[in-house]
Amino acid sequence: MSQTTDHRVILPAPRKGPQAGATLVGSPHSLWDDAAALVIGVSMVSLGLSLYAEARLTTSGLAGLALLLGYVTPLDPGTLFFLLNIPFLVFGATRMGWKVLLRTVVTIAAVAIATRLAPYWIAIGWVAPPYAALLGGVLIGMGVLGLVRHRTGLGGTNLVAMYLQEKRGWSAGWLQLGFDALVMLAALFVLDWRQVALSMFGALVLNLIVAMNHKPGRYLGVS
Repeated sequence: MSQTTDHRVILPAPRKGPQAGATLVGSPHSLWDDAAALVIGVSMVSLGLSLYAEARLTTSGLAGLALLLGYVTPLDPGTLFFLLNIPFLVFGATRMGWKVLLRTVVTIAAVAIATRLAPYWIAIGWVAPPYAALLGGVLIGMGVLGLVRHRTGLGGTNLVAMYLQEKRGWSAGWLQLGFDALVMLAALFVLDWRQVALSMFGALVLNLIVAMNHKPGRYLGVS
């Protein structure tokens, strides 16, 4: 990938299809683009977490662990999500650029605050757990996808997984899957088996959305 003097990004031309041989040019994200993505992504993630909390479900990553701890401690999931991320942010502080670190910190803080305040903004009287699992997975998956496409994320164990992949050659995907499996195992001590099964379904929906849509060359916007 090469960058021209006018800051456009030149991407490899497709080998097949009507655009074969053509040069694809992606426009960089503006500050307003990134700000809009942050608001949209955080809103979708926090709403998805609120649906899970209402149905007493969990999900993958530190967000899922925060939900579980929120069921058995006085702290709310938003506060727990922020506190759980602190060690991972300290770990990643020396291993990522300051721009990426700043974006990640702002995103994590925004998700924590939005999730903490969600009960004051929206009252969900009842939601069918299967629907909560599906819609929650869709909302969080789309929110994460939007954030990732603007070079930010929800921090957490992904920082360690990427570091171990770089230094030890271990697969980041398998490491993340292993952590998610531990979260679901812990869920068996807090939730009943039906809630855990639905949580696993929701986590599958979330990861499929990101995997199917976050592919090289599919999205041309850059930051």
